[in-house]
Amino acid sequence: MTRPDASAPARTWRKPPFIANPWLRYGLWLAVVVYLVWAFGSLPFNWERISEGLPRAARIFGGGFPPSFERGGLLLTGFKESFQIAILATLLGVALSIPFAVMAARNVAPLPVYLFGRAVIIVSRSFHPVIVAILFVAAVGFGPLAGILTLTLYSIGFVGKLLAEEIEEIDWGQVEAMKATGAGYFAILIYAVFPQILPRQVGLSMYQLDSNLRASAVVGIVGAGGIGGTLMNAFGRYDYDFAFAILLIIIAVILISEGISGWVRKKIW
Repeated sequence: MTRPDASAPARTWRKPPFIANPWLRYGLWLAVVVYLVWAFGSLPFNWERISEGLPRAARIFGGGFPPSFERGGLLLTGFKESFQIAILATLLGVALSIPFAVMAARNVAPLPVYLFGRAVIIVSRSFHPVIVAILFVAAVGFGPLAGILTLTLYSIGFVGKLLAEEIEEIDWGQVEAMKATGAGYFAILIYAVFPQILPRQVGLSMYQLDSNLRASAVVGIVGAGGIGGTLMNAFGRYDYDFAFAILLIIIAVILISEGISGWVRKKIW
């Protein structure tokens, strides 16, 4: 048995490039750089207006310090409404996303049902919540109902898509075992499919609640209820210290919800 030569240089492993052809690899980099230069050069930046706006921005941020918490009752009312919107929209959205996720999973749904489920999820995810909130405000009027409907539709699109992908990746052995016993379609879903996606479902539900808490503040700006309306009114009255207090409370609420959702996920798994 021959021993390796100690004087030979050590061989190091290097990760192969994503694109093996160097001409194509560097050509793509060059194309990206050219596009970025062209994009920035063709955008109509008004540098004079930007320079005039910097002092105004400084006055806005300066007026926000120190934040004012004097109107605590108004803060409490706005955040209470935002919590109600977020929780109701999450419950409705997650509950409705489960049947749409089953319909949008190709391995458990026939083709016409699959196409319908995918179409509903695609439409739900096609528009930003603010755009949907404007439509619902025009349809049902100002207030929390428009916010609940908006975030429910938003939850169906997000949770339904990820759940459908999770269903398509389940262990098919359990489904085959249920079929071998003569189980029906709904029994297979309840005892072979849903137990496999339950941990993912809980995690998605907690994440969607966090997302809806953030979005409830945004959709309120266009009149869909919640703390967003209070924030918009504060900016409209140039009441920057109160607006900054609202922003700080929003950040604190999101941090607390992140901590609670992380604790719940650890307890479940």
